Amino acid sequence: MTKGLIKNIKQILISISFVVLSIIVSNAELKTAFLLFAYMIVSIQIFIKAYKSLKNGGFLDENFLMAIASIGAFLIGEQIEAVAIILFYKIGVAFEDYSINRSRKSIKEAMSIAPDYANLKTKNGVKKVSPEDVKIDDIIVVKPGEKVPLDGIITTGSSTLDTSALTGESLPLEVEKGTKILSGSVNINGLLEVKVTSEFQTSTVSKILELVEDATAKKSSHEKFITKFAKIYTPIVVGLAFFIAFVVPIFAGDFKEWVYKALIFLVVSCPCALVVSVPLSFFGGIGGASKKGILVKGSNYLQILAKVKSFVFDKTGTLTKGEFALKNIVNESFISKDEILKLAAYAQAYSTHPIGISIVKAYNKKIDETSITKLEEVPGNGINATIFGKNIKIGSKKFLSEFELPNLKETASFIAVDGKFAGYLTFEDELRNDSFKLIKWLKDSSIKTAMLTGDRLEVALNINEKLKIDEVYAELLPADKLTNLEKIIDKYSKNGTVAYIGDGINDAPVLARADVGISMLGTDAAMEASDIVLMDNNISKIKTAIKISKKTINIAYQNIVFAIGIKVLVMILAIFGFANIWMAIFADVGVTILAILNSFRTFYYAKKL
Repeated sequence: MTKGLIKNIKQILISISFVVLSIIVSNAELKTAFLLFAYMIVSIQIFIKAYKSLKNGGFLDENFLMAIASIGAFLIGEQIEAVAIILFYKIGVAFEDYSINRSRKSIKEAMSIAPDYANLKTKNGVKKVSPEDVKIDDIIVVKPGEKVPLDGIITTGSSTLDTSALTGESLPLEVEKGTKILSGSVNINGLLEVKVTSEFQTSTVSKILELVEDATAKKSSHEKFITKFAKIYTPIVVGLAFFIAFVVPIFAGDFKEWVYKALIFLVVSCPCALVVSVPLSFFGGIGGASKKGILVKGSNYLQILAKVKSFVFDKTGTLTKGEFALKNIVNESFISKDEILKLAAYAQAYSTHPIGISIVKAYNKKIDETSITKLEEVPGNGINATIFGKNIKIGSKKFLSEFELPNLKETASFIAVDGKFAGYLTFEDELRNDSFKLIKWLKDSSIKTAMLTGDRLEVALNINEKLKIDEVYAELLPADKLTNLEKIIDKYSKNGTVAYIGDGINDAPVLARADVGISMLGTDAAMEASDIVLMDNNISKIKTAIKISKKTINIAYQNIVFAIGIKVLVMILAIFGFANIWMAIFADVGVTILAILNSFRTFYYAKKL
């Protein structure tokens, strides 16, 4: 509990004690004194806040309303009601503080992933330093039980990592030499030496902390509506209360009765239930999503996601794993398959392209670099090389256009040796395990689907034979992706919003342009441009995110309708003499507490998914 909350609880308990004493004693003066003590204990802070509000020109906040209503009740002799107005209001505020602190807890847990130090390996031994002082290519030591302070690649050791703070996935991750690991993970059992690949400011943990800090800065239109509503609604009710207290008695008589009705209006008019419960609904949604490894950068994105009518996907690394595996080798008669693989692996020895990496991995033998006497890469096309004294040309169909090459549905790399076409290697980019299930669920939910990819049309169509996506756009440059997304937005914007999900640098412009951009845990540019990040690269979490967003919106609407409905009802009953101050207190504090409890459902709903 916070110090402020503890202080409020103490004031409430002391005030209740004096109220009990006032009920026990029979002496009228003593009874009044006890009630006055009870009133002052819980009202001092409210008076101070009301004064500051008056001083700043915002005189129609809830503190001002409660102060005026309680003073009015005292002046007309309703002392117990005066204390009750403030006492129950304080109980409501205490409950509100507790609720908000608890709902923030899940998001604040993300802050605990921040490392306190790094064990830097130096010539003189291991030195404990601040993570900010570690540079790229430095070696750090991560002991069992410690947080991984920086992104890097394991150079020595093997272990099991707890990545739940990053991904929401409780299953430990087995790691070994050569494995890339992310800052914020916890090393469970083995001693690891890690070569740092990013400075602290650009590490995964820093980016997550930055996103968490900004998560509640962007308000949904529901929250903005509540703020605007309160500014209009409260002055109207105060004006009506003034009219009822001082104008109506001129014609209807019985000044005390109409002042009492006006006080009911003032108590009921406090918009606490709306101002607190609606943002709390979204806060619960964001907190619940974070528990599932879904980082939502603002409550407005939950609202947009709930209205999505079209989902647009990148292919490689999003619908597929983005890790190519060698599927087949086709050779001409003058050369063997093993020879093709060997020459291809030597030609791709220094490649960072996924296909090149997969060829070297499939060869799985040591490469004698002295046998490579020439290596020239033509970006986006292929490689010219001299290997073992042979002229090698390997790459795309376009790169080897002088030869008559077969049309293939699969992704392929063609190879020529000494000016003769030698054959080709085909590759398979596996679908992510849950891609098919997700696409089916989206279509069953009447959400249109589309795929934008820079890959060849044949490859895209081959993937889509399994997925059955509604629209496929292939062979696109980043600018083409943006153009096609614009067309999709124009087509579906009348019915709802459009979401895009991707993971690469080339997806950043499209992620930024979509109504809501969702990124896998991929490149920095994609994570920066997106509105929602799937921390464990589990594409099925999109279904979870959509469900959480819809539940959040439903609960926010329930709170709005419930709060306004009860308040209006009590106001009408008060005018006709059927409501008392206790009913007004329920319409304020009671409704606020019920709305807050209802808001908690967003967090617990997400937790059960």
